[in-house]
Amino acid sequence: MKKIVIIDYGVGNVFSVYNAIKYLGYSNVKITYDEKDIFSSDAIILPGVGAFDEAMKNITKRKLDKILHENVLINKKPILGVCVGMQILSEGSDENGWHKGLGWIPGKVKKLELTQNLAVPHVGWNNLEIANKSNLYLNQSNSNPHFYFDHSYYFETEDKYVSSYCDYGIKICASVQNDNIYGVQFHPEKSQNNGLKLFRSFLNSVK
Repeated sequence: MKKIVIIDYGVGNVFSVYNAIKYLGYSNVKITYDEKDIFSSDAIILPGVGAFDEAMKNITKRKLDKILHENVLINKKPILGVCVGMQILSEGSDENGWHKGLGWIPGKVKKLELTQNLAVPHVGWNNLEIANKSNLYLNQSNSNPHFYFDHSYYFETEDKYVSSYCDYGIKICASVQNDNIYGVQFHPEKSQNNGLKLFRSFLNSVK
C-alpha cells in the first residue's frame, strides 16, 4: 500500500488536499512534517497558499528544506508541489523583495503584469495547453483540461521544464516537471473531476 504524506508547514491547503486523496481511495495518507513519516513515505505532496517568503520561512524553521532535499534529490522520491508549493521549487521569487526557493527547478517567480484589462490575482477556471509529456495528464480525457487558478505570481522557467501552459493575457506556466519533481500552479483540490484525475495520475506513477 502506497504511503502518501502531505507536508504541513503552516501555509498549506492541507485538509482539502487530504480529502481529495482519501476520496480516491488511498487510505495510507497523512498530514505531517515529521521526519520519520517523510522518510518512510512513497510520495510527497507539498501544498501551499499565501506568500512565498512565509512559505520558505516555515519550511526552513521546521528543517524541511534539508529533509526534503534528501528525500527528493537523493532518494528520488516523487513530489507534487501545488500553487505556492510549486513556486518554492524555483530558485527564488521577487514577491515582497527577493527570497530564495528550494532551487530544484531553474527559474524564478515573477509578478503577473498584464497589458490587457485582466484582473490580478488571476482567479478562476482556465484551459491548459499541454506542452510536454507528463504523468500528471495521462488520465485526462480531453486535450485541453481546465483547472482552477488563484495566484498573483507565476513561475518563469525554461520550456523544457514546462508540462503545460495557460493563456491569461500572457502565456503562463501552469505546471512543471523535472524528473521526479512535479508542480502545478492551479489547485487540483478545487478543480473537481479534472483535479481528482490529476492526483490519481500522479499517484499511479508512483512505484
